[in-house]
Amino acid sequence: MPGMQSGIGVSNALIAEAFRSALWQQLIIVAVIFLVLWLARLIAVRSWPIKRAPKASRPAGKARTGRPAGKAQTGRPAGKAQTGRPAGKARTGGGAQTVTQPEPPGRRLLRIGFGILWIFDGILQAQSAMPIGLPAQVIEPSASSSPAWVRHLVNWGGTPWTYHPIQVAAAVVWIQIGIGLWLLFARQGPWARLGALASVGWGLVVWVFGEAFGGIFAPGLTWLFGAPGAVLFYCAAGILLALPEHAWGTPRLGRLMLAGLGVFFVGMAVLQAWPGRGFWQGTVHGHPGTLTSMIRSMSQTPQPHFLARIVAAFADFTAAHGFAVNLFTVIALAAIGAAFLSGQPRLARLGVGAALVLCLADWLLIEDLGFLGGLGTDPNSMIPMALLFVSGYLALTRVPAHQTAPAPEPAKAKAQSAAPQTAPRATGPRGRVADLLQSGSRSLATTSGRSLAAAGALAVVLVGVVPSAAASANPNADPIIARAIGGTSNVVNTPAPGFSLIDQRGSQVSLASLRGKVVLLTFLDPVCTSDCPLIGHEFAAAARQLAANAGQIQLAAVVLSPTYRSLAAVQAFDRQEGLSGLPNWLYMTGSLAQLQNIWRAYGMTAQDLPAGAMALHNDVAYVIDRAGYVRRVINTDPGPGTAASQSSFEVELTDAARQLLGSG
Repeated sequence: MPGMQSGIGVSNALIAEAFRSALWQQLIIVAVIFLVLWLARLIAVRSWPIKRAPKASRPAGKARTGRPAGKAQTGRPAGKAQTGRPAGKARTGGGAQTVTQPEPPGRRLLRIGFGILWIFDGILQAQSAMPIGLPAQVIEPSASSSPAWVRHLVNWGGTPWTYHPIQVAAAVVWIQIGIGLWLLFARQGPWARLGALASVGWGLVVWVFGEAFGGIFAPGLTWLFGAPGAVLFYCAAGILLALPEHAWGTPRLGRLMLAGLGVFFVGMAVLQAWPGRGFWQGTVHGHPGTLTSMIRSMSQTPQPHFLARIVAAFADFTAAHGFAVNLFTVIALAAIGAAFLSGQPRLARLGVGAALVLCLADWLLIEDLGFLGGLGTDPNSMIPMALLFVSGYLALTRVPAHQTAPAPEPAKAKAQSAAPQTAPRATGPRGRVADLLQSGSRSLATTSGRSLAAAGALAVVLVGVVPSAAASANPNADPIIARAIGGTSNVVNTPAPGFSLIDQRGSQVSLASLRGKVVLLTFLDPVCTSDCPLIGHEFAAAARQLAANAGQIQLAAVVLSPTYRSLAAVQAFDRQEGLSGLPNWLYMTGSLAQLQNIWRAYGMTAQDLPAGAMALHNDVAYVIDRAGYVRRVINTDPGPGTAASQSSFEVELTDAARQLLGSG
């Protein structure tokens, strides 16, 4: 994958510390958001106190004195409301009765279950290995066996992460925690539907770019390992939660959910039974079969020893009895699918029980819980799938009848009646501002705690979205990648050793002649085929970034080869690496004695390799200020030489130059 930092360890101390620091800073922002919302509502409620609805003046179910209970008033048919009051409403202690409906159990299970899952997934994303390890060791391997167009799409979507690992990794943490809080806080109404749609939208992003479409375009697709992608079940749950509340009021939705899952299970059974896919053999010519090798790879995941032993034992069992394991899986999937498709509550109940047992067994023995190893992003597919079919079964039960309860006065009326009497409103701009503030305060005072908490959850999502969007819009990689590869640059303030050499045009150049400019100086072997071309590209990219200050910046290199130091070799390197067209680029050479003196002065070493084609040398760049003092020493080892690492070194060079330009 272009830009993958394969040369940086997933537990790189600099990256891990920067990631932790970013998460702590954003946690403070999240805490401040909820604190401000709570204080604002507290102040608003005190300014506009809300009176509770008065209690009924007589026990419920009792009629007025002189009229038998259950009878209507004279002249009005029983069951009819008084004139001017809608039918179904009754006067109770001065307030109308309102109809309330409990949240359907199936919907409540989905909302709370997936809310907790999103929060759990967000916490998993906070593991220190995520900034570097997730793209290189999770996303790239998941897309490697897919068609080329899938790999290209995943590569494109992963570029912001590889260029800005800290910002994007931290953003994912807060987006997922925010969505989870949103689902938990917003029980019904517009806030609930918005939270559900946010879950769908983010789930699709993760399914496409994080799971490579759940591997549906790759060979070896199987339900046992999470097909068609765990997050697709999150999307399905979000769609169901976004439905109007009345859709959950009848068993029809439950039947549709179970029927859809029934088709899915039958389809997975057919896919599992399809010959030639390697699932019917535990071993093939003495080598592990498809399923056996998958399970054994999971047993190698860093995890508690007893779990690894359980998974490894099941891998051995599958190797010995592969046909039986696959046959059992096919029959179980087909039977569960048929039970769900039957539409019979009793068969559906049996199917749900069997599916729960099968999912839990697969989650433990094959998926290995899914979230272990330091790079697990979720508990895999079995838990969200189980939430869906259990919710579908619960939705087969009709929602309990509506309950009636005394309704309080309308929120605005209560706030206005409880508000202290104020002087007549002022006119003009100040009066309009005061009216707006009063209106906002009244609205805040009458807003439910759940709605306010849902607004806070949206703010948590934005804490992740905003910096991630800003990072994605920045085409230059974070300089922390270069520091993670080469180490943090050294800040110094010492006179730069002088020199007098010949540049690529044959002109004499000395360090003294460059006084008044910021000099970026490095040492390159003109016949090097590994690091030096990459460093040259980084200097060329830095020159483009500093084009507006080209007259104040000098990019320079000194030959670092005891053998290849002729003008012809220098000019050939410039042409080959596209440096000859840069107006402020110098590539200097001289006699061996001159060069050796400069190498010693700058701490450089060069030794011809046995093959004689290249020199073994160190990679360092010096940032020299206008007065001729070395101010920064940067290790320019390009590491893996990816697009991200090259861009990162370029940014570090340009940042160092701009700092000196600004200070001068």
